[in-house]
Amino acid sequence: MIIVDRELRRRAETNDPIRVAILGAGFFARGLGKVLSSTPGIRLVAVANRTVRNARRCFAEAAVRAEDIAEVELASECTRAIAAGKVAVTEDPRAVTGSEFVDVLIEATGTADYAAHAVLDAIEHGKHVIVNAELDGTVGPILKVKADRRGVVFSGCDGDQPAAQMNLVRYVRGIGMEPLLCGNVKGLEDHYRTPETQKGFAKSSGLTPVMATNFADGTKISFEQAVTANAVGMCVARRGMLGYEHKGHVDELTTRYEVDDLKALGGIVDYVIGAAPGPGIFVLAAATQNWQRAHLRLYKMGDGPLYCFYTPFHLCHFEVPFTIARVTLCGDAALAPVAAPSVEVVATAKRDLKVGETLDGIGGFTVFGQAENARAVANADLLPIGVAEGCRVRRAVEKDAVLTYADVDVPSGRVIDRLRDEQAQHFDLDRTRLSGRGSEQAA
Repeated sequence: MIIVDRELRRRAETNDPIRVAILGAGFFARGLGKVLSSTPGIRLVAVANRTVRNARRCFAEAAVRAEDIAEVELASECTRAIAAGKVAVTEDPRAVTGSEFVDVLIEATGTADYAAHAVLDAIEHGKHVIVNAELDGTVGPILKVKADRRGVVFSGCDGDQPAAQMNLVRYVRGIGMEPLLCGNVKGLEDHYRTPETQKGFAKSSGLTPVMATNFADGTKISFEQAVTANAVGMCVARRGMLGYEHKGHVDELTTRYEVDDLKALGGIVDYVIGAAPGPGIFVLAAATQNWQRAHLRLYKMGDGPLYCFYTPFHLCHFEVPFTIARVTLCGDAALAPVAAPSVEVVATAKRDLKVGETLDGIGGFTVFGQAENARAVANADLLPIGVAEGCRVRRAVEKDAVLTYADVDVPSGRVIDRLRDEQAQHFDLDRTRLSGRGSEQAA
């Protein structure tokens, strides 16, 4: 995204930076704070977090002096602090989403319901929003609709695998080829990892045990590939994806898939374990015209019918400034749902679940996520993992079984459930669950 660098320099030279707020103060947010501190044309002006101490830490690690950090409770206080040249920290996301001196909200909590409140409020106040894959994969399509209506951009972020895949898709389409598979390279997968098993790795890497579990148990990659599918208009070949083990280079995968099968499915998202280069992403594409094959052979791309395009890295928070610039200066999302959801992420039991247990959701001890085609999710009334946290098991569920709404009592009054129902109605997904049913069950 070299196109934005000159405009960012101009914004820096004219003292008119893009003003950014972050929701969350974990590993990703703290890394991003450091990156933005040295990015010309962008200024991190506020951090909202449930613990203000950690919000302060985000700024402290970005070399902001303590006397330049103002703790605020209201949007008006946030605005005054920024106008005075300070930065703001708060426990209440509304203080930043309602501030007139915030242009972009970056949602970096990895949550669904908590994040949904803030993102909705940001959209209503005319802010561009850059969101995590967990929120996008649960209610991204309806949030995109709301953002479009308000005239703001809803986007995933560069540096994460979904946007890296989308950048490749756009490149492949731009040279006249047909993308048929969006792929993600993973080092390992064990559905039964828990915060206890991941405690050591989490400590050594600076992650929370929950986030480390989300990466290891397959939930994160399921969300990544779901939001990629929803942005490109693809599906999964089967529940959980194919997930081949492959110890060679991703170039060799051009013979692993049948081009006619991929075309019949309309293109798929998938992942491989152990391939090189890792951690990278790849797109398998087909030539759309016969003459292209001879030229691709000349340029050392192989004989076809599938051709592999890949990026050998993704640099997480290092690349987010590209997205901030894209959404603000160009009105261009790095990644966003193209229409109705085509793939969702469903909750699957890590162990036998007993009646009366409360699910702990993403990265926990009770469930992991699997990518599944949205039509199958709607037809069987499967429980998305993005709404699983806090649900109470109402009938026993065996290990490895996918939960349905009939298996749980859903907490009442959650915005994530309201958005799910609104999404189903807007896109005519024929869900069997009616709005408020979970509240009635819980009562």
